[in-house]
Amino acid sequence: MTSKIKRGVSLYSFQEELFLRQLSVEECVAFAASIGAKGIEVLPEQNMPSFPELGSDDVAWWREMLARHDAHFTCYDMFLDTKVRKDREMSDEEQVASIRRDLELANRLGIRNMRVLVFVRPDILERCVPDAERLDVHMGVEVHAPWHLEHAWILRTIEVADRLGTRHLGILPDMGIFMKHYPPEFRDRFLRQGARPEVAQFIIDSHEQKIMAEYTIYEVAVKMGGNKAEVAMAETLRHAPYANPKRIGDYAPYFRHIQAKFYGMTEDCRDPSIAYDEVIPELVRAGWEGTLSSEYEGNRWIQDAGPVDSREQVRRQHVMFERLIAEAEASH
Repeated sequence: MTSKIKRGVSLYSFQEELFLRQLSVEECVAFAASIGAKGIEVLPEQNMPSFPELGSDDVAWWREMLARHDAHFTCYDMFLDTKVRKDREMSDEEQVASIRRDLELANRLGIRNMRVLVFVRPDILERCVPDAERLDVHMGVEVHAPWHLEHAWILRTIEVADRLGTRHLGILPDMGIFMKHYPPEFRDRFLRQGARPEVAQFIIDSHEQKIMAEYTIYEVAVKMGGNKAEVAMAETLRHAPYANPKRIGDYAPYFRHIQAKFYGMTEDCRDPSIAYDEVIPELVRAGWEGTLSSEYEGNRWIQDAGPVDSREQVRRQHVMFERLIAEAEASH
């Protein structure tokens, strides 16, 4: 069985090097294409200096640059700046107008998937569906930890999509919802900040046993007299769910793109935290068609200890993707 899973990279993966001006956007694209990850997820607010006033020259530059590297856009990450004004939050009409603007920009750039932040209300998105259909852009609500595929808030968007019978509204999973093991990068950062090794191990063991986060936080903060770093480490458990990968097939019809979150890869190209070895077989079994888009977020956990090499981390993740996809295809 040959799957239709494609590989790509979010430019968010290179935020460290982009911020420090160690890499240009084109160098990031060139690197991604060089490892076969030719689908590019873009954050226009971060990656396009003229946003939101993109001129024809801007659009042409991006199209030509991607073509030079045999790459293409896969997803547009929108941000709804509801607090852009100091005196009040955006009205519903302003939110709808902002999303319509993003849909128009995505269409001009030739992008057919748009990542929608999880806080955007389903009724706001419902008003944008006619525009999404007209412009042929799928609006995928980001399923980001601590939310998960079957969270009531996420199901509300799916209910709207079903009621309207549209294929231009759905979800967009972030793989952080499948955190099976506590990330070593998190642990090491808290140890450097003063967490006692025995307390850090208690938190890791609690996560491994899938004990409710509130119990662990109470144990650390009250019974163990946890210091600031230890309590902060325990509180990360609230945002470290392990959703059931076997439910992926039920929701596969509602997503076209995946943000392949990860915090660090081992030298032998394995993810010690996110259960990709369980997720990818389910995607292949479901016959899912879309892009696994790398989203490296380990930089913020190691940047205090040494230089960040996002390219090497992304490269290792794609070696893992190739291996897991091939193994899953061979077994189906």
